[in-house]
Amino acid sequence: MVPERLSVYLHPEIKLPELVAWAEEAMQEEEFSPERFEAIREVVNRLGVADVRVFGLTWDHCEQFLGRLGYSARIKVVAH
Repeated sequence: MVPERLSVYLHPEIKLPELVAWAEEAMQEEEFSPERFEAIREVVNRLGVADVRVFGLTWDHCEQFLGRLGYSARIKVVAH
């Protein structure tokens, strides 16, 4: 679920406030998979504060988060 939300954000189909709201809700309501539980919890916690300027959310952060969860991001450049 976390990699999918990051993907939707990076495409960009949702904006940062929507990603943050999802993360805040997920921390309160979701039960995370026992596989990689700590990594999932830490990434979702971090996404929940991404709208605070001190924390922010960069491409490097997204790559790191996806890597911790066993995924990678790729960029595809296309002409309009």
